[in-house]
Amino acid sequence: MGKADFLSPKAISNRIKAKGLQKLRWYCQMCQKQCRDENGFKCHCMSESHQRQLLLASENPSKFMDYFSNEFKHDFLELLRRRFGTKRVHNNIVYNEYISHREHIHMNSTRWETLTDFTKWLGREGLCKVDETPKGWYIQYIDRDPETIRRQEELARKKKHDLDDEERSARFIEEQVRRGRDGKEEDDTPAYTELKRENEEEKVAFNLGATSSVAGPSKSSSLLGESALKATAASTKRKDMSCSSSSKEGKRKKSALEEIKEMEERRRQKQEPVKTDYWLQPNIIVKVVTKRLGDRYHKKKAVVVEVNDKYTAVVKMVDSGDKLKLDQNHVETVIPAPGKRVLILNGKYRETEAILEGIDEKNFSATLTLDSVSHCACAFTEKKSLHLSNYVCNM
Repeated sequence: MGKADFLSPKAISNRIKAKGLQKLRWYCQMCQKQCRDENGFKCHCMSESHQRQLLLASENPSKFMDYFSNEFKHDFLELLRRRFGTKRVHNNIVYNEYISHREHIHMNSTRWETLTDFTKWLGREGLCKVDETPKGWYIQYIDRDPETIRRQEELARKKKHDLDDEERSARFIEEQVRRGRDGKEEDDTPAYTELKRENEEEKVAFNLGATSSVAGPSKSSSLLGESALKATAASTKRKDMSCSSSSKEGKRKKSALEEIKEMEERRRQKQEPVKTDYWLQPNIIVKVVTKRLGDRYHKKKAVVVEVNDKYTAVVKMVDSGDKLKLDQNHVETVIPAPGKRVLILNGKYRETEAILEGIDEKNFSATLTLDSVSHCACAFTEKKSLHLSNYVCNM
């Protein structure tokens, strides 16, 4: 059979397929087949080979999902290690470079629904350093390769050796200076002689103003030394005065306008709602919603004992007293009856205790009485109607 013409449908289809990536909605991960359009994907789903793959996957779906998840994690981390090393980089940049390869594992076939969930999982497992910024999530690869660790230890050992050499040289110089200072002090020590008078009729006179030729050099050197000491003391005094004046200027009292600006800034920051994607707090009551632990813990209440890494908590079951380590996606808040005390876990009034006045199930909101303390330590009570998306939880 001859080669298809350049403008024939077959040739056009081959060129489109050779380009690389197509639409994700027309890709079958089980068969690893990329379809060009909706009609092709429909025909593929009705084919016998696709049905056989589905039958194989239905026998053990967790096996295939774990395989795709491990392949996705391995390829993603390998790209992050080779391409960016241990530099801090935006997770979306790495993901876009990863999916540019036409044979990559698609995320919709793994156990992670979004890239953010995968990034949080990397941080919880200790594979990468993860931090959230207003621009998104950033990741930094943690290199635990034995060769890299050995190289770092060698560099640290070499640095320590260099520091030891420097310390040894410094001690040697200090010893030389001390020896020189000790020898100088011995030479400058005056020799005292007994004052004797050869003739009893001879008068003893002391002339403090006159200097002999022998005592001349020592006297002049002592005068020069005193003048140098005075000059050094004067310069030191001037430096101390300048430092004290600069410190006084640095510690000057703030003006009333500056204090008002700072108070307004603090009040504005306090009034701005701060809503995060984590809400776990110690000593609150939650309900276990995951089914992976079995019916023994499903839909049972527990108390949060400890919070780790903002998204993981150690909980103690109310009924059995067992302690479990769960992610915040595996638990949900518990809304008590009206009249009980609650804790606001997210939003503007985060970490504020309140009394639950009523629940509006239709609008999914609740009316709370907030108990807070102002800056002047005067307690006040305020009624607010908060949406339950702020995670009002029983205490």
